[in-house]
Amino acid sequence: MTDKSQALVYVVEDDAAVARLICATLERFGYRHAAFASGGEFLRELRVQVPDVAILDLGLPDMDGMEVLQQLRSRYRFGLLIATGRDDTHDRVMGLELGADDYVVKPFEPRELIARVRSILRRYQPEPAVDVQSPGVAHFAGWRFERGTHRLVSPEGVEDTLSLAESQLLIAFLERPNQILSREQLLAGRDVCALDRSIDLRVSRLRKRFEQGGHSGKFIKTVYGAGYLLAATVSWS
Repeated sequence: MTDKSQALVYVVEDDAAVARLICATLERFGYRHAAFASGGEFLRELRVQVPDVAILDLGLPDMDGMEVLQQLRSRYRFGLLIATGRDDTHDRVMGLELGADDYVVKPFEPRELIARVRSILRRYQPEPAVDVQSPGVAHFAGWRFERGTHRLVSPEGVEDTLSLAESQLLIAFLERPNQILSREQLLAGRDVCALDRSIDLRVSRLRKRFEQGGHSGKFIKTVYGAGYLLAATVSWS
C-alpha cells in the first residue's frame, strides 16, 4: 500500500443509512470501499480479498462484533477500527485487548473517522528495509525482543509474539529507556488516538505480556501527569 487511492476499506455495518454515510465519506476522500451488513458476510469475503482497514460495528444481526474480531485476528493481519454505539469502558477495553487498532463511538464526525483510518493505515505501511548492520535485538531486565519478528523472549526462554501495536509501543520504550515519554510520544505521531485513553489501555496490555509466567511488568512505570517510563537498562545487538 503506497497511497490512499490504493487502500481498500471494508465497512461492516447493519444500519444501511450509517453504512451509506461511511461509504460516501470514504469515497469523498479517495478510498476504495465495500460494505457488509452482517459478520458472516464479512468473514466470507475475507476468504476472497483482505482489506487494508475494516470499520466494524459491534451490534451485528447475526453475531456479536467481538466474536467477529476474535475470528479475524486469529487468521488475518490488517487494520481494524471499531465504530459502534456502545460507549462502555468494558467494550472499549475488550475490543483493544482482542486486537482492534482503535475505537470510536457513534455519532462521530466524518473527518474524525477519516483521520483514524489514516492513522491506522500508517501503522500498517511496510516497514523500511533495515540495514543488516543496525541493531535489531534488544536485551533488557532479562528479556529479549526481536524487532524484525516482534518476538518477545522471557528470561526462561519462553517465546511470545507481540501484535504490531504492542511492538511499536515497546520499541518506543526501548529506544528511549529511563526517559519519561508522553502519550503523544508513545503514539509516534498518531495524534488521533490521543483523543481518548487508548494509549493507557495499550500500556496495560503490554504490561500483561510481561506478567505472564509469574513475572512483573513494573519496570514500565506510570509517571502521573507526565506519561510513562521504562525503568531498565537496554542494550542492542
